[in-house]
Amino acid sequence: MKNLLLSFSLLLIGYAAQAQSKKEIMYVGTYSVRGSQGIYAFTFDRAKRTLKPLQTVPGLESPNYLAIHPTGKFLYSVNSGKANAADSEKGSVSAYGIDPKTGRLSGLNNRSSYGDGPCHITIDKTGQFAFISNYSQGNLVVLPLFDDGLLGTPSDAKKYVGNSVNPKRQESPHIHSTLISPDNKFLYVADLGTDKVYVYDFDAKEGHLQPASSPEVPVTPGAGPRHMALHPNGKFAYVAEELTSTVGVFTMNKTTGAWTVVEDTVRSLPVTFKEQNTSADIHIDPKGKFLYMSNRGLNALSIFSISPTTGKLTFVGNQDVGGKTPRNFLMDPKGEFIFVANMETDNIVTFKINPKTGKLTAVGKPVKVPSPVCLKLHTL
Repeated sequence: MKNLLLSFSLLLIGYAAQAQSKKEIMYVGTYSVRGSQGIYAFTFDRAKRTLKPLQTVPGLESPNYLAIHPTGKFLYSVNSGKANAADSEKGSVSAYGIDPKTGRLSGLNNRSSYGDGPCHITIDKTGQFAFISNYSQGNLVVLPLFDDGLLGTPSDAKKYVGNSVNPKRQESPHIHSTLISPDNKFLYVADLGTDKVYVYDFDAKEGHLQPASSPEVPVTPGAGPRHMALHPNGKFAYVAEELTSTVGVFTMNKTTGAWTVVEDTVRSLPVTFKEQNTSADIHIDPKGKFLYMSNRGLNALSIFSISPTTGKLTFVGNQDVGGKTPRNFLMDPKGEFIFVANMETDNIVTFKINPKTGKLTAVGKPVKVPSPVCLKLHTL
C-alpha cells in the first residue's frame, strides 16, 4: 500500500511539474517607428511575472495586429507594407509557423490584404479562413488558410459605402474589426465610419458571407464602433465606441445572430475629464464578471462589473496604464493578469486582477518594446 501511495504521489508530482513547465509565449505586433524591427516574442514566467525576450522577427512594414491559429501551429499578422512591389494595395497579411517546442516564429508566406490600411485579423473556429479588416479602404476580405498555414487568395470580399455624423472620422466606411460567434455561424463586422455593426451568415465550407436575417446593428450616430467582445455565457455583446468613449451593450440571439440594444453609450470617462480621448480595445474576464476598455487620452483602462442576468454595466473605476496611448491589451485566458500595450511610450505593463473587485495592481517591471499595438499569449 505504501508503494502504491508513493507511486501515486510521484505521478501527481509529475503531472504538476509538467503543467508548470508549459511555456507561455507572448507575441507583440508593432508599428515600424522608433526602431521597431517587426514582431517581438517573449517568454512569460507566470510565477515571477516577468517577460523575457525570446525572438525578434523582421518582416513587412508595421506588422500590427496578430492572430494565432486555433491549432496553435501558426501566427498571422496584418501589415502596412505591401506583400509585393507590384501590388496596388498598400496592405498585406503574413503567415508564420510556430515552433511547438520553443515558440519561435518562421516566415511562411505573404499575401496582399486586398485593401489599404489593414488593422485587424480574425480566424474562424475551424482555422480554415481569416477575416481581414481594411480600415483605410473600408472593405472586408476573407482569405483561405491551408493545412500548412499558407495564405490563399480571397474566397469572398465585401465593399461598403456610406458615412456618418463626424466629418473628420466618418467621411467614409472604416472597417475596424470582426468577431466570429462561438458556434462559427455568424460574423460581426464593426464599421467605425458608418456607425454600424454588420451581421453575416458564415459558410465555413466555402468561406462565403451572406447578410443575416437581421443584417445590421444600429449604433448611436457618432459613436464609431471599433472592437467587440462577447460574454462567456453567449447572451451579451459589447462594443467599444471609439469616438464617444462609450460602451454599447446588446443581447445576442443565438439562433438568428441578431443583437438588441440593452444600454446605449455607457460612459467610461470621469465626469471631470475634459481632454481629448478615443477608446480602443475591449475585453471580458473569463468568468464574465468584469469588462475592461482601453482609453487613449485618459491613458487608462476603464473597469465595469457585469450583471449576470441583464448584461448591464456598473462602473468600477479607471486604472492608469503606466504609459501613453493604450491601444490593445491582453486578457489572460486564466483571468489572473492583464497586459497593456502602450503605443506612444513604447512599453508593456502587467497588472494583477483582483478576482473579487476587478480592480488592477501593477506587477513586475514594464517591458520596453517600440510602438507595441497588439499582444497575443500562446501556451506551448
